[in-house]
Amino acid sequence: MTDRISTGMMYSQSLSGMLARQKQLNSLQEQLASGQKLVTAKDDPVAAGSAVGLDRTLAELERFGKNANTVANRLGLQENILAQAGDYMTRVSELTIQANNGSLSDADRSAIAAELRSILDGMISVANSTDGSGRYLFGGSADDSAPFSRVAGGVAYNGDQTQRRIEIAPETFVADATPGSEIFMRVRTGDGTLDASADPANAGTGVIGGYGRGNTGAWNGEAYRILFTGASTYDVLDGGGATVGGGTWTSGEDIVHGGLRVSIGGQPATGDAFDVGPAGTRDVFATLQDLIGALEATATTPAEQAARQNALQGAMRDVARASAQMIDARAAGGAQLATIDEAAAVRDANGVIIQGTLSELRDLDYAEAITRFQMESTALQTAQTVFTRMQGMSLFNLLR
Repeated sequence: MTDRISTGMMYSQSLSGMLARQKQLNSLQEQLASGQKLVTAKDDPVAAGSAVGLDRTLAELERFGKNANTVANRLGLQENILAQAGDYMTRVSELTIQANNGSLSDADRSAIAAELRSILDGMISVANSTDGSGRYLFGGSADDSAPFSRVAGGVAYNGDQTQRRIEIAPETFVADATPGSEIFMRVRTGDGTLDASADPANAGTGVIGGYGRGNTGAWNGEAYRILFTGASTYDVLDGGGATVGGGTWTSGEDIVHGGLRVSIGGQPATGDAFDVGPAGTRDVFATLQDLIGALEATATTPAEQAARQNALQGAMRDVARASAQMIDARAAGGAQLATIDEAAAVRDANGVIIQGTLSELRDLDYAEAITRFQMESTALQTAQTVFTRMQGMSLFNLLR
């Protein structure tokens, strides 16, 4: 079958050619105007799909950056607040040492107690600090209400123990601010491992001078009670009250049993008891309240004065542990801030690489595009010229 050559077919082909050239010119004009070679997805479907994926990656990096800024702000505030709390504890330690001076009058100790009350109020205030957006720093995930409140007999923690983990870069997480229960509430007493205390009912003047691990034998973690059975004799009782040891005692000498040692000065009365064993936990607010109570209590008898001295020395140890715990929390927060800085560098580097790849996929090569535009423009003009000349061609012209 042969195709018929007709004037209509020639007109149609010429018109189709000119329209195709015009369409290509329009596309090039759009690219030159926008500076993008991917004006629509049909320009290069594969490149367009890759570009969309890279856009999503950039958006994710931006989200990670916002997460990092938020948690960095909270951790920075935590650092400042814990520094302030540490200053409070340093002052408490100074006041406790000052109050332990036997030459002070009751009025002097009352003045110290008044300052400690002010510090206690300040500690509760800083523990209820917010991050500037209305969220409480030390409430864990329950950060929509104040985590600490005064209750009968002390201070209660109303938050939870959840510490959020925030993604700040692909597969990189940092911990949010530490829950207040881990900073202010669960503070180890004594030296953090061991603690020793005098029975509040003691009638003598025995004062704990020091305690720790003994030079011989291994401690099995059990608590012991030293019960004085006479002016210079004592029994050692285990946790169940059974007698497991004993001996004679001289003021200031160490009593050693089960891998532990404790030094007791003064003169305990018969029936006085001293406990030594694993350190428990106490919140820093209770430590301050106990310290205030010891300073405000009347101590006129030697036994009452010895009880106050034991309370003050115990408070000094507990304050030192609370200060160390706050320092540990600050160090942990500082490590998280360092991770945030490192993640920022990773995000920036990844962002530069992705932007470069997107530029290769989308950005127009103006030199190439202008050359193509000129070529297509010339081709269109040529097609238009040919079409114009073809219009003048006719078989009747040849027959004249």
